[in-house]
Amino acid sequence: MYQRVEEEGLQFDSVCGVPYTALPIATIICSRNELPMLIRRKEAKDYGTRRMVEGSYREGDTCLIIEDTVTTGSSIIETSEVLYKEGLKVTDAIVLMDREQGAVEMLASRGIHLHPIISMFKLLNVLHAAQRIDDQTAQSVREFILGNNTFSPKEENGNEAPATKKPCVEQKLELSYADRSKLPNIHPLASKLLKLMEDKRSNLCVSADVTSSQELLQLADSLGPKICVLKTHVDILEDYTADCCQRLQELAGKHNFLIFEDRKFADIGNTVKHQYQGGLYQISSWSHIVNAHAVPGPGVVKGLSAVGKSLGRGCLLIAQMSSQGSLATGEYTQAVLKMAEEQSDFVIGFICGSKVGTRPEFIHMTPGVQMQAGGDGLGQQYSTPEEVIHTKASDIIIVGRGVLEAPDRLKAAESYRKSGWDAYTKRLSPSGQ
Repeated sequence: MYQRVEEEGLQFDSVCGVPYTALPIATIICSRNELPMLIRRKEAKDYGTRRMVEGSYREGDTCLIIEDTVTTGSSIIETSEVLYKEGLKVTDAIVLMDREQGAVEMLASRGIHLHPIISMFKLLNVLHAAQRIDDQTAQSVREFILGNNTFSPKEENGNEAPATKKPCVEQKLELSYADRSKLPNIHPLASKLLKLMEDKRSNLCVSADVTSSQELLQLADSLGPKICVLKTHVDILEDYTADCCQRLQELAGKHNFLIFEDRKFADIGNTVKHQYQGGLYQISSWSHIVNAHAVPGPGVVKGLSAVGKSLGRGCLLIAQMSSQGSLATGEYTQAVLKMAEEQSDFVIGFICGSKVGTRPEFIHMTPGVQMQAGGDGLGQQYSTPEEVIHTKASDIIIVGRGVLEAPDRLKAAESYRKSGWDAYTKRLSPSGQ
């Protein structure tokens, strides 16, 4: 379990095992690796300090949760809520066994990434291959798991459903990109994106963080057939001209991809309206998609929508970030979801580390993707395409240095496209294979 922590490059200040079964696991991990450990009590003593959390910590510290097995994720949520009340943050949890009955989705909706060592389906495959269980047993267990997913994010009255809500007898299989593109309430731009993803068999967005207009256009032309979205940072171009973006539009049409200007708007509505429409870059005239922080409140979306809605543009809200120590977690992420639902006539989805919402109309795009998990020296944390698309149920992988720093960029882009698409088709499979 600790090897997974190191592979994922998880950042934390202390470790807490869910009481009581996971306490010995957390103790061994902390003892062997000299890590600070916290103990969460299930009930406060009626004497002494009466503290619910024992150990040395400071407000604002991040705590990694350890658990042995999860079904609904409720035990991890209970522990995280106790830690939250003490001023601690929880962004990740490591679990030995995921029973694949909704815990990943439930925890993601609370801003917590679950990292399982093994899943129930994988365990079934091992036992079946070793002839320890027969075909009928393996199939009946699979059917039980698929028919008893516990994650139900909303009650009929709109309140959050409890983790122990009785599961449906039949679980609907996940919709494909093509099926989602046809949903009646989906934003036209989101529909277009999902359809071209299906047509091109690509959920790859390349982050073209280059400083030369010529190099940007060369990337767009050469990688265009492999990608669904090209992400730009127009303000780092050292030789920007309006002609560059005009030519970029032409290449997007030629190769059937969308342009996403990663501007990260974060000001009051009137200001972002002018930043989006005017200035040197006139972003609204050429970029299909932009993104925004939710910190300023709903006004930031309203300001952008006043310009982009009539042009058929769309906005992604930043629900989570891949950088170490990001504050975009927990309650903040929930506030972003609410803002998106209230302004879904312009918001088409999220920038996030994993799937954060359940509405299939919204698109989830995840940055910080490389073939090998880990991090750089500047706080960037990397996840693999398999983890992002299959395990964390995001829709699009955003790859930058994994392609740009490769000796053969086209070959690297094809490798990421295939890996991302394979993970998607695996996710659609009822058995997860």
